[in-house]
Amino acid sequence: MNITTHRIYEDDAPSGYRVLSDRLWPRGISKKEADLDDQWKELAPSNDLRKWFDHDPDKWAEFRKKYLEELSENKETAKAKLEEVKGKSLVLLYGAKDKELTHAKVLKEYLGRLG
Repeated sequence: MNITTHRIYEDDAPSGYRVLSDRLWPRGISKKEADLDDQWKELAPSNDLRKWFDHDPDKWAEFRKKYLEELSENKETAKAKLEEVKGKSLVLLYGAKDKELTHAKVLKEYLGRLG
């Protein structure tokens, strides 16, 4: 399966099944603008983990580890979501400013191992 990540605030998103991978709705984006197929809140980092991380680069390694643990606890949900998009290109959209240290990349890695 082809999985890509893309910042929702940028216009040049690849085509495919568009999923918001954030728990919170991105500020300033209307539902029409987002043009989503789904929002996978269940696979986003927990509120506690998101608040703890607070996009601090020094916490990235620990955040990644903890988020992968959370995802492994939701393995069946992740498998079901992948089954829903089988045969399609999956675009994981996120709102974070940092394109490198984003949970969407960790989610992509995790889903890639499952699929």
